[in-house]
Amino acid sequence: MEKRQVASALCATASVLALSSPGWAQGQAQAADEQVVADQEKTFEEIVVTARRFAETAQSVPATVSVLSSATLESADVERIEDFIALTPGVTLVDASEVGDTQVNIRGINGARDAEASFAFIIDGILYTNPAAFNREFTNLQQIEILKGPQGALYGRNAAAGAIIVTTEMPGNQLEVFGEASYAEDNTVTLASSISGALVEDQLFARLSGDFRRTDGYYRNDFQDNRPIVDDFKNWNVRGRLVWEPDARLSVDTKLRYGQVSGAALSFNGVFALPGLAQALSSPLLFEDVNDHDFIFQGNIDPLNEQQAFEVSVKTDAEFDVATLTVWALYSDIDNDLTADGTSGAFGFFNQDATCRASTQALFEAGVALPAPQFIGPTPEFPTSFFGPYTPTTCDGTQYQVRNQQDVSVEARLEGDLFDGQLRWLGGGYFLDLEREVGVNLGIDDGVGITRRLFVPQDQLNATEQLVHDRFNTTVLAVFGQVAYAPTADFEASVALRYDREKREVTNLVPAGARTRFVDFDGPPFDGGAPLNPGLSPIINPTGQIPDKERTFEQVQPKISLRYDILPELTAFASWGIGFKSGGFNNQGAGATVDLFFNQPLNAGVTIFDTFEKETSSAFEAGLKGDAFGGRVRFETAGFYTNVDDMQFFEFFVGPYGLLRVVSNIDDVRIWGAEGQVTWRPIDALTFVAGGAVIESEIKANRSRPDTVGNKSPYTADYTVNLAAEYNQPVGGGLELFTRLDGTITGPTWFHTVQGQERPSLFGPADYSRTRRDAFATLDARVGVRGQGWSATVFGSNLTNTDILEEVIPAPEFGGSFASPGALRRLGFEVSFRY
Repeated sequence: MEKRQVASALCATASVLALSSPGWAQGQAQAADEQVVADQEKTFEEIVVTARRFAETAQSVPATVSVLSSATLESADVERIEDFIALTPGVTLVDASEVGDTQVNIRGINGARDAEASFAFIIDGILYTNPAAFNREFTNLQQIEILKGPQGALYGRNAAAGAIIVTTEMPGNQLEVFGEASYAEDNTVTLASSISGALVEDQLFARLSGDFRRTDGYYRNDFQDNRPIVDDFKNWNVRGRLVWEPDARLSVDTKLRYGQVSGAALSFNGVFALPGLAQALSSPLLFEDVNDHDFIFQGNIDPLNEQQAFEVSVKTDAEFDVATLTVWALYSDIDNDLTADGTSGAFGFFNQDATCRASTQALFEAGVALPAPQFIGPTPEFPTSFFGPYTPTTCDGTQYQVRNQQDVSVEARLEGDLFDGQLRWLGGGYFLDLEREVGVNLGIDDGVGITRRLFVPQDQLNATEQLVHDRFNTTVLAVFGQVAYAPTADFEASVALRYDREKREVTNLVPAGARTRFVDFDGPPFDGGAPLNPGLSPIINPTGQIPDKERTFEQVQPKISLRYDILPELTAFASWGIGFKSGGFNNQGAGATVDLFFNQPLNAGVTIFDTFEKETSSAFEAGLKGDAFGGRVRFETAGFYTNVDDMQFFEFFVGPYGLLRVVSNIDDVRIWGAEGQVTWRPIDALTFVAGGAVIESEIKANRSRPDTVGNKSPYTADYTVNLAAEYNQPVGGGLELFTRLDGTITGPTWFHTVQGQERPSLFGPADYSRTRRDAFATLDARVGVRGQGWSATVFGSNLTNTDILEEVIPAPEFGGSFASPGALRRLGFEVSFRY
């Protein structure tokens, strides 16, 4: 259905564009003929990229690189990550849980929550290591490059899937003032402004910019008077940039950013996968297809996610006679926490809590109905009541999560060329010092909100019942080099090599002597007296202590690339490389928790360790790129094959202890596929873009869950399609009418290694054959008019109002999944000025 909607909309593009230009039908043929005569030799504008750290044309890069120029970024109104990901074949995005918890999948390789991203993220030549740094507003954009395939030899750790390289405009001598404002449905407001110019002509330049975004979100909390507290969002940022160029050989670029975010978190519903219970209770929704789920939000807690980000960087480029020295340093401090309703009502360990019992009775007497298959009676016990996660009772408990990270990184590299530019070289070193604090607690819901502390003693409100809390320290040292040799203008061979050594340490911060009031390890009945972390339980840990741990992970990452110009307009390329993502530590006690609550009572056969191993990948790519039809068509296509060892995979375990987040390793995953993109500009005013990717994958070995062998790589869409049409037409009086349509199709997607089989759960056998997200399509449009230094635009996103599943997180031993809905239709209006 969705595919037909997008196809119909895109087929109608020609009609839309025709209406935007009087006399289009009568004058099209004549205009085209005149254009061919006048511009016979004209091609697309030449694109210069820095994907390999050298400035070169996109045609010269021996790899697949999607480039979004400043014109495309402006016409598509790219402001956030989801905007440019939607324009890129073979790349998908999940942004559901909280701010900064963004999952980007490039060619079947996905980042893992609580671990690291799988791609390098570079802004103006500086590598940002914190995954939360990807959550930002992008302003003053000049170009975005998405380089696919392993880039560890160039960018080091965590670049196994590729690199996203953002370049912003440099301030210059000319005074420039920019402002933009928009208003859309759901009380959505965005503001952005900047001012730049010279403080000292030809030597010292500055830019000051800021942005603000607010929305009530698409969804409402039914229990709390339809308040907009489900996916509301507000953030603001201020930035400063100072560029000093005392002469043509020296440049010092200093940047600073401070931002705050306040929004909702964990916008999930529980979707059950219990066919046996569904049959026994004659309740079909206990075995529901995630694609058919109707989202209803009823939590009694107002979820709150807050983030504060501070970044300062300095980058120096010094040009000498034989080489150029580049040195940069970055300090980043991003603090992130969230409060939300709990997930533990189904387990019943708060059933004897007076507040839980009182809230259940009050809701029952008030006639409050829970969404089926849940139901509520005068008491919380089953079969009088049946609770899933996030109910309006206090029986769920509460959760408070913290993810804070500070890091300092420095890189120095020297680059130059020999033999009149035939041989280009670079070499350098990298250092990173990182400290991260991660914690998740389960608290007693006393009906008075959440105390924003991970450990709250039992004599205080919202006391902590379960806790994982650790401090992680990481030190990285790396050296790297690259040589590219072009004996002729038609051929180039390049070799890059990098060695990364990463030392990781973990310290457990859970109070060893603290005990629970309700949760224990042998209930029901639940009468407490247990440690806050199962890893401290004397049943499995007689010492009662979790010692500090440390490990060192290291990897050599080579890359070999070849380029051959078959014709001036046609280039063949091939590359092979190794990608690397360091191992690390889960919250300590994770393995013991899974053993105690799932493997022993259920014989679940799940292997989880407190330490997860490094991920390595070996990837090969070959393709063609070039121009055709006098430069009116530009294309790029490639095939790829990747073998991933110990792929890092994140999953939730939900049980009587609360919520556990862990990273495991999938021993062997094979990924292969093809992708391509064609851009056609029949006349200068009209551009069509069509891109797509097909990805196949298979899990070959998985000791964490052996029964998942043969399944697909999680979070990987079977295919993606990206379509766009853009038309710009002068209408007289110095005005120009512009129209842009963007359509995307995302193929079926599994989000877990468990994909079609049954699993034992705490509530009986669970069947996960209905947890695959179906294919879906979206259509966005922008229509407006621009004059000298100003523009006015009307826009719409998801015009077909397609129901989208943003993410489905199966929790196999819980007997269901956590599903989050995606964006609905939104219409709005935008104005901007620049002078």
